[in-house]
Amino acid sequence: MNRTIKKIESTSDLKKIMAAYYSSLAECDSSKKIAWCSSVGPAELLRAMGFEVFFPENHGAMIGASKKAADYISHANAAGYSPDICSYLTSDIGAFIKKETPMKKAAGLDKVPEPDVLVYCTNQCRDVQDWFSWYARHFDVPIAGVESFRGLGELTRDHVNAVSAQIKNLIPTLEKITHTRFDIDRLRKVVELSQRCSSLWKQVLETAASVPAPLTFFDAAIHMGPAVVLRGTSTACDYYELLLKELKQRVSDGTGAVEQEKYRLYWEGMPIWGAHRDLATLLSSHGAGVVASTYCNSWIFDSLDPQDPFDSMARAYAGLFIARTDSWKENYIAQQVEQFNINGIVFHEAKTCPNNSNSMYAMPKRIKTPSVVINGDLNDLRLFSLEQTQIRLEAFLERLD
Repeated sequence: MNRTIKKIESTSDLKKIMAAYYSSLAECDSSKKIAWCSSVGPAELLRAMGFEVFFPENHGAMIGASKKAADYISHANAAGYSPDICSYLTSDIGAFIKKETPMKKAAGLDKVPEPDVLVYCTNQCRDVQDWFSWYARHFDVPIAGVESFRGLGELTRDHVNAVSAQIKNLIPTLEKITHTRFDIDRLRKVVELSQRCSSLWKQVLETAASVPAPLTFFDAAIHMGPAVVLRGTSTACDYYELLLKELKQRVSDGTGAVEQEKYRLYWEGMPIWGAHRDLATLLSSHGAGVVASTYCNSWIFDSLDPQDPFDSMARAYAGLFIARTDSWKENYIAQQVEQFNINGIVFHEAKTCPNNSNSMYAMPKRIKTPSVVINGDLNDLRLFSLEQTQIRLEAFLERLD
């Protein structure tokens, strides 16, 4: 049965906002400093210090969506980076070496903005540190980072103290670059905006608990852009208020993102950016709505508190899903299954992202909800077969019947 995917009208506003963000980076003059930041790094501190902030992981996702990652990865391999490591890293560095960027098509930019400093947090993986180090050497600029924890069960006071102290220790380096004194009140204002953005983004995602769901994972992975690159700004908050209003209207009208929603699925792992539209179309054609995901929830920071900016940032960034034990993750997924009335779970085992592939150590066997594992990658489409994935997903949906 042919089913259509309901378009989100706010998407046109999203495109304008994201294009304006990239254009603002291109228009920075010598008086404006640019910091590169990992996607779940201390962006609030950077914005409070007056930096324009660029996120290479977002750029990596754009490369994946352009389906050109394989054209670039070989250039990073030739520079000494293994084809087995993060394909965000290899496709991004490869694109830089080849002097190409998908931002040219999206916002008219010929190249990525040159950094004055690179700041990372290893809460997701060590790859961001190696990735940023390559650029620090190339541009001959400072690099600073926060070493976070892995395999956490309980997030303790000691964990928070350790990460909080490292975030504070970034300040002297940043002050030297901007020639500006750190202002705690400015940081509190940015954290307050970031917390508001996070709260609105959470409300956006939770509209999908309604039956039928007004948006899917495939929508959310695109609309999460402002939560990643513009958190800490009023622009992001304004956008999510607009999007939330539209989705609440859909809920009120009983309008689903997937026509005649039959199955409600959970996506565990990274998107397959080059097959994003294909997978959305495939699943929706069977009445399957992917109504929740771990990936999009990674930018919900309930811990942020403007009255306690450093410790609350530490809690938010150290307590990510990806940094937790398997038992913690399984309990979290069980809560999501209940909240969103999930029928089945799709585990994406991404070849170059083992840190965010939770099917590798028998988790699907331990959880009670029916599940299927698909093999692929976040960027490298040479590691993904749409035909094999279609067979596996269709067999899984038949099994759910």
